[in-house]
Amino acid sequence: MLHSRRLAAFAICCCLAIAHTWPLALAPGRHSLNANADAELNEWIMAWVAHQVPRDPLHLFEANIFYPAHDSLAFSEPLIVPALLGAPLAWMGATPVLVHNLILLLGLALTAFAACLVIEGWTGSLAAGLLAGSALAFNTHTLTRLAHVQALHLYGLPIALLALDRVIRTGAYRAALLLALCIATMAYTSGYLVVFAAVMIGVALVATAREWTPRLRSVAPALAAAAVIAGLAIAPVYLPYRRAARDQGMVRSLDAVREFSATPSGYLATAGRLHHAAWSYRFFRDPVDSFFPGFTILALAGSAVLLARSGAQRSRVVMLAAIAATGFVLSLGTATPVYGWLFHAFPPMQGLRAAARFGNLFLLGAAMLAGIGLAWWRPRRGVAAALVLAVNLEALSAPIRYTPFHGIPAVYRLLAGEPGRVVVAEQPFYPRSGIFQNSRYVLASTAHWQPLMNGYSGYTPASYQRYADSFWYFPQDWAIKAMKDAGVTHVVVHAAAFARDNMDVVAILDKRTDLELMAIGAGGVRLYRMR
Repeated sequence: MLHSRRLAAFAICCCLAIAHTWPLALAPGRHSLNANADAELNEWIMAWVAHQVPRDPLHLFEANIFYPAHDSLAFSEPLIVPALLGAPLAWMGATPVLVHNLILLLGLALTAFAACLVIEGWTGSLAAGLLAGSALAFNTHTLTRLAHVQALHLYGLPIALLALDRVIRTGAYRAALLLALCIATMAYTSGYLVVFAAVMIGVALVATAREWTPRLRSVAPALAAAAVIAGLAIAPVYLPYRRAARDQGMVRSLDAVREFSATPSGYLATAGRLHHAAWSYRFFRDPVDSFFPGFTILALAGSAVLLARSGAQRSRVVMLAAIAATGFVLSLGTATPVYGWLFHAFPPMQGLRAAARFGNLFLLGAAMLAGIGLAWWRPRRGVAAALVLAVNLEALSAPIRYTPFHGIPAVYRLLAGEPGRVVVAEQPFYPRSGIFQNSRYVLASTAHWQPLMNGYSGYTPASYQRYADSFWYFPQDWAIKAMKDAGVTHVVVHAAAFARDNMDVVAILDKRTDLELMAIGAGGVRLYRMR
């Protein structure tokens, strides 16, 4: 009976994921989010992991972009867990866009289901679990970040909280192992997630200190075991990021954080059609700063706080409220001194740019408090279902407009079969200010996986700008010489993208004897071999 109930709950979560992203499920291989450069980046990341793991997993982070920079996968989120979930599809020939979209849907469904299981386990109410899962997975923050796979695979947070709760109450090593597994899963998905988890665990331990300090002799060893196991499991993914921070200077400043911080008014902002059209448009400025959870969630979460009784549920309410409050404060970034204190005290914070994303902890706390609140009210089945529906209607922003994906031009596949050493440069070679326009080049490289001097990621190495300073002036003689000196063997030219007359560019290239035209592809893309 329990198995069938949970299977039904997962099916509901999948249906909700389809509804909130509609009409993505109608054509997941054709609809894309590629108008956002980050979507193309994430499609490339997952495709690279699926490509490299069976071939050379020890050099997983030596990805093909930003050649000759090292550890280029570490310039953004690793997405190893989502990539491995989608790897069988990639190995069967699915396009990076199709894999991205299916893993997007799966991440939303798993996040909703994970929160559902936790709240159902704590309250015995499946409706309460579905409400909490809906609020965590389908809110304005996640639904405006569909291009960011890591933002949708949040299931590690509620499960880690469940495991921590069990460790606090029982000191069980099985729960400690589950906690370590959750932390590792998040680390292999996103650096942000593992920092969120560390902050969440620290806040939870402080908030529940009265609960576990009397059992310190059993709880402390279990927590220590979880920390050691998690640390060992994370080491293979941590070391490349540490090297990138040391060798590439990949550390964020507090000034950079300020630009990507939330504001108090952002907690009144939502892209949900119901509220946005009626009143929230006044507060909606940027999807980065959009965290309104909905009136239903606020009312039920508030009732959980106000009606909390003694015992385990009271302790959980205090813990969740503390997590939500911490997420809110940290999301404001440098607007309060708290972020600066933690920034200096906890070095992993120095790798984060968008403080606003700590709002995920606010949404986690609010969602789970609301689930507890619904369980305490014990409404009739029809009323509970109506409340779950209300939560989803408040967040609904579908139908969503997608960009058609017509596939990667066939000309790129010629590079996969080129003999000998191959180093590719795509033109125009954009300067740092326009580097997001390289995202299409990055995605196209999944057709050949040759070293690519272009790149786009969360961090841009200094070497890229040095090359861009000369490569940008292609097809000038000195720009082509600089490319040859850098080791470029093949050039892909998008003549129509040049600011100057594209026919002039083509005419110049046609006169050169050191550039051999190999093929002309869709959209006038021209592939040259350098001599």
